[in-house]
Amino acid sequence: MQILVNSNHSVNVTSSLEEQVKAAVESELERFDDQLTRVEVHLNDENSGKSGPQDKRCQMEARVKGHEPISTSHKADSLTLAIDGAAEKLHHALAHALDKLNHH
Repeated sequence: MQILVNSNHSVNVTSSLEEQVKAAVESELERFDDQLTRVEVHLNDENSGKSGPQDKRCQMEARVKGHEPISTSHKADSLTLAIDGAAEKLHHALAHALDKLNHH
């Protein structure tokens, strides 16, 4: 599974942030590793330089082999919380969608 980390101009993606994202995605989605081709992660600070409640956003899109992509997003007060929340939501969405496909 390939993991791509993208951001807009308001988030500086350092190597440590990229490693944090990859670790979160791999730990949440390792169960689906053989069914995914890649996961695209988009980080955004919606208030840019100003701080505010839940202004950090993480969107994750999983590319499932032979199926439509599945996308989730999560807003939080920090990038870490946004990344963890989006990864957890994506895990649940993949479990639901793939379990449904496997039962049909």
